[in-house]
Amino acid sequence: MRHLLFAESGAVAPVTADFSDDTWWIWVIKAVGIIVFLLTSVLIAIWFERKVVARMQVRPGPNVHGPFGLLQSLADAMKLLVKEDVTVKAADKLVYIVAPMIAVFCSLLTFAVIPLGPAVDMFGHITPLQLTDFPVAVLYILACASVGVYGIVLGGWSSNSTYPLLGGVRSTAQVISYELAMGLSLVSVFILAGSMSTSQIVSSQTQVWWFLPLLPAFVIYIISMVGETNRLPFDLPEAEGELVSGYMTEYSSMKFAWFFLAEYINMLNVSAVATTLFFGGWRAPFIPADSFLQTGWWPVLWFLAKLWFFMFLFVWIRGSVLRFRYDQFMRLGWKVLIPAALVWVVCVAVVQGVRQFSGLDLRTTLFVLAGVVLLGLLVSFAIPEKKKPVGPKRPPGPEVIDPFAGGYPVPPLPGQVLPPSPRKQRQTASAASSSGSSTDVPQVTQEVHGG
Repeated sequence: MRHLLFAESGAVAPVTADFSDDTWWIWVIKAVGIIVFLLTSVLIAIWFERKVVARMQVRPGPNVHGPFGLLQSLADAMKLLVKEDVTVKAADKLVYIVAPMIAVFCSLLTFAVIPLGPAVDMFGHITPLQLTDFPVAVLYILACASVGVYGIVLGGWSSNSTYPLLGGVRSTAQVISYELAMGLSLVSVFILAGSMSTSQIVSSQTQVWWFLPLLPAFVIYIISMVGETNRLPFDLPEAEGELVSGYMTEYSSMKFAWFFLAEYINMLNVSAVATTLFFGGWRAPFIPADSFLQTGWWPVLWFLAKLWFFMFLFVWIRGSVLRFRYDQFMRLGWKVLIPAALVWVVCVAVVQGVRQFSGLDLRTTLFVLAGVVLLGLLVSFAIPEKKKPVGPKRPPGPEVIDPFAGGYPVPPLPGQVLPPSPRKQRQTASAASSSGSSTDVPQVTQEVHGG
């Protein structure tokens, strides 16, 4: 591997890993190894998710098929493989079949630029543990994630059904919203590392991992990666509460399994990106850079440990957080994450510019930046909040609503009741007339409808 030259300021020279000693069969071995690694990791991830969620809910989880239930995922995969493949008659056949393939193939492309370790000796050839790398590798990762959503959108549209179409439309809005926040959160890493090459970003974290100085960007990325992969609490495109199974409603057998596979591979992809860009990549913590534990095949273990830490975060969030409403979900993306990411990028750019073009040291610059942020917060708190107009007071008691006022039946919310039925009104009137009492306003009774 080419030597990584460090300037006096600590910036890393813009070079990438050296693949000059690779041959075509080395490329084939790496590519096949990545595919096998991803497919095997998906089987482990499904078992891992079930087991961890089960322990959070104080139950055993998979424990029948194989030791510790490890063969449960394999049994599920075989069930989907031999299950009847149903094709919707009214669907667009070609797009209906191609959509899950697009989702899977795009998810398999990301790991091509992820460095799993340093250069190693592979059958007499010195080669990095990475399929390829180039100066804009992170943009390639974002492009693969953006194209992969076409599989979801086309799958929902081609099914020619209402629920899949709504799931596909939701997914489009979701990816647009959270890809922007994710991309902006990565810009601060590019500014400090001086490169968009994944191997170079790992090399720039020899002294400090970027999640420490770029903690706000790291938090924004963690939230965005959960929304990007359609996972709880952001699984609105496939929310069973209102969309059955979303864009996968009309899919079965292996076509359903491909969508399922793409979701878990994307979880591995965003976890690998977080590991590479924020957690030092394959570098081990608290171990000197010249130690033997930082060379050879050992770093693969450190990379996998960090990768599965982020996979655990996915499962932990799923077992702990309730699903958002769709308006809350979009408000978080557009009104919170994107503005916060923009402000943070500006702050990092100002700090880096001051460091490079003035005589101020980093500590002084950080104090000045913290003072500016604190002043902005004080000003924002000093601005009086706009008071909402006070409407007329509601009469005491439950509010009577017309469920068909908007043209579509709406169930009553807490504090609301339906008007009495005509039959109930006649019974009340007859009872009042027979008792000799007159009622100007009939008593409102809440009807209980069986669910």
